[in-house]
Amino acid sequence: MSEVSRLQVETALKEIQDPYVEKDLVSGGEVGDIRIDGDRVEVDVKLGYPAAGTHEALAEQVRAKVGAIQGVSGVEVKVETRITAHAVQKNLKPMEGIKNIIAVASGKGGVGKSTTAVNLALALAAEGASVGILDADIYGPSLPRMLGIQGRPESQDGQRMDPLENHGLQAMSIGFLIEEDTPMIWRGPMVTQALEQLLRETRWSGLDYLVVDLPPGTGDVQLTLAQKIPVSGAVIVTTPQDIALLDARKGLKMFEKVEVPVLGIVENMSIHICSKCGHEEHIFGEGGGERMAKDFGVEMLGALPLDIHIREQADGGTPTVIADPDGRVAEIYREIARRAAARLAVQSRDYSAKFPSIVIQNT
Repeated sequence: MSEVSRLQVETALKEIQDPYVEKDLVSGGEVGDIRIDGDRVEVDVKLGYPAAGTHEALAEQVRAKVGAIQGVSGVEVKVETRITAHAVQKNLKPMEGIKNIIAVASGKGGVGKSTTAVNLALALAAEGASVGILDADIYGPSLPRMLGIQGRPESQDGQRMDPLENHGLQAMSIGFLIEEDTPMIWRGPMVTQALEQLLRETRWSGLDYLVVDLPPGTGDVQLTLAQKIPVSGAVIVTTPQDIALLDARKGLKMFEKVEVPVLGIVENMSIHICSKCGHEEHIFGEGGGERMAKDFGVEMLGALPLDIHIREQADGGTPTVIADPDGRVAEIYREIARRAAARLAVQSRDYSAKFPSIVIQNT
C-alpha cells in the first residue's frame, strides 16, 4: 500500500471552495496542520471569521475529499475560528479590548439600520464571536429597548463604565444614562464628545467585534468616527427605494474618502410577502442594492424582507436572531454576518501590537 503524502491531501483540499472568502481552503490560507499517520489523516481548518453554523458541513466536505484519496482509511477534521485585529485608518491603532470595530451606517433614517445593527451583532455572536454593540445615535438611542435592557451602567474604578449585557452582547448607549423620553438638546461638539466617551470610557472586555450603530447621515458623528475611532470596516444599510439609495451612496463615498473599507451592502425591505395570501411584491422597488454594490465594486451581503415580525421582535427586546433562531430571517442575518466578517478577514491584519515601541533618548 502506497503511503499518503501531504501533497495529495493539499491537492484534495484545493477542491473545496470557501464561499465566503471566495477561495479554496489552501489558497485562502485556511489549512492549518496536516498530520498523517499511516493510512489515517488529521486536518486542522482555521477560519478567520465566525461561522459556527457551517463548521460541520465544511468538516464533512473535508472528510469526503480527503477520504477519497487512495490509501486513506480514516479522516479526522477540526474546524475552528481565529479572529484577529485588522488594519484601521492611518495614524490610529485598535483599541484595548476590541479587535475590530464595524460601523453600521445609512444615508437616511427609516431604513431599518438599528434593527440590522442589533441583529448583525447577535448573528456574529451566534456564529461564535465575542461581540459588543455601541449605540452611537445620541439623539435617538434605541438599543435599550431593542435589547430589552434596563438599568444604569456601574463603574468599578470611578473612571470607566461596565457595559450592560443581554442576549450575550456587551452593550453601551446614552439611553442607559438618561430617561427614555428625555430629549438630548445638544450641539454637534457635545454629541461627538459623548460618542468618544461612550466608546473609550466603557470597559469592553475581549471583543472580537464591536458593532457601532451610527445615526443616519454624514455629519459630525460619522466624521468623528471616521477620523478619531479605529474602524476596521463599514456596512451600509439601504432599501431598494431610489431616494434611500441616493443617500446610501453618499454614506458609502464618505467611508471611501476616509479610507474605511466598506464590507458590503444590506438591503432592507427588499420584498413584501403577504401574510394572508403569500403574494410577493417589491413595494420599494427592486434590485437597487445589487446595482449599488455593482457600481461601487462592493459585496451585496444580503436582502431582508419587509416582515412585521422583525419590527415586533426588535420592539419587544428580543430581536429576530434571538426570538426565532431557526427561522429563515435569522438565517439571512447569520449569512450577512458570515459574509461581512469574511470580507473583513481577507483585509490586511494589524501588526502594531507585534512590534516593540522604539524610544530614542539622549544619554
